[in-house]
Amino acid sequence: MDAPISGTCDARFDAVREEFALNFAERGEVGAGVCVIIDRRVVVDLVGGWADEAQQRPWQPDTLVDVYSVGKPLVALLALQLVDAGLIGLDDPIVSVWPEFGAGGKGTATLRQALCHRAGVPAIREPLTNSDLWDWDRMAGALAATDAWWEPGARHAYHTNTYGHLIGEVVRRVSGETCGARLRASAGLLDADLWFGVPRAEQHRCADVIWVGSGTAEDVDLAALSGDALMTMLGYFNPSGYSSMGVVNTTAWRSAEVPSTNGHGTAGGIARLYAALLEPSRLLSAELLAEATSPQSQGYCPVLGEEVTFGLGFKPTVPRRPFGPNPGSFGHFGTGGAVGFADPDAGAAFGYVMNHVIPRWQSSRNRALIDALYRSL
Repeated sequence: MDAPISGTCDARFDAVREEFALNFAERGEVGAGVCVIIDRRVVVDLVGGWADEAQQRPWQPDTLVDVYSVGKPLVALLALQLVDAGLIGLDDPIVSVWPEFGAGGKGTATLRQALCHRAGVPAIREPLTNSDLWDWDRMAGALAATDAWWEPGARHAYHTNTYGHLIGEVVRRVSGETCGARLRASAGLLDADLWFGVPRAEQHRCADVIWVGSGTAEDVDLAALSGDALMTMLGYFNPSGYSSMGVVNTTAWRSAEVPSTNGHGTAGGIARLYAALLEPSRLLSAELLAEATSPQSQGYCPVLGEEVTFGLGFKPTVPRRPFGPNPGSFGHFGTGGAVGFADPDAGAAFGYVMNHVIPRWQSSRNRALIDALYRSL
């Protein structure tokens, strides 16, 4: 069955439409959306395929899907806005707003270190269950109580899933509001369909995520692991559903706030947020945005297994995983290939979401779309 494709695309960007169609015809795409905004004008806004594996529900313009780590810059943005407001400093210790976090040798960890994956808590040591995962206070409390895996600031390792509870609890302590509430307040002003915790009344819009070759917690013998290997596996699988495996299409997962991993949105929502970041001081001051999108921590990451450059929530473009050819671009990929980024040099904002998850960030699908965009400029 040919995948239905609908939406709008300026003639200048026909190459993007062509590659989007080829993603379905040749690259295994099931359901997806792509949106491009240039100088505040939407030039591509396409959806295609199916919101379910049985191919019974066509993907709609308002179909929501889990965007995985594309959500990390969103929760980071909420914290950075509080920095802009003077309510907390980047180099303030986290314990200044969250005293319990000082347990286990973490008392010196700063907000900056947390934002760039240097805070020392990419995994929780206490065994947790998925019932704990639905309870924000329980997750934040377990994270606060865990012993640091290294002295904060001494190194970095990707906080795959704990990032959302770490940054999100700082946001909650400073603002008195949940990440979900604050994201909706910011995104609503932009007409950006983005959520941490999808209300039940909106969950009929959610696409089912289709996993290919995913592991589960049951596949891992934690007793045989130690050091960075144990840290990495606990980061993925403690609790067992922390990375979404086994729970991703449930009401409980969609309703919960797991901001590192279960942000839901549309391609248009992601593109609109990045377009707003290109408008001076609309979401962040120019000075803080420049700092957040510049390299803050560089070096080998034992979780990702490669040399990595982190900004403050945002990832600066790098040759291995570029956001186009221009050096000032910034954004974040998510598991399976979802991506959002902004390119100040081109005045471009880009969002791509999909539901057929192959567990890696960069894929032939998102590369084809990004390359087509730059051929068109």
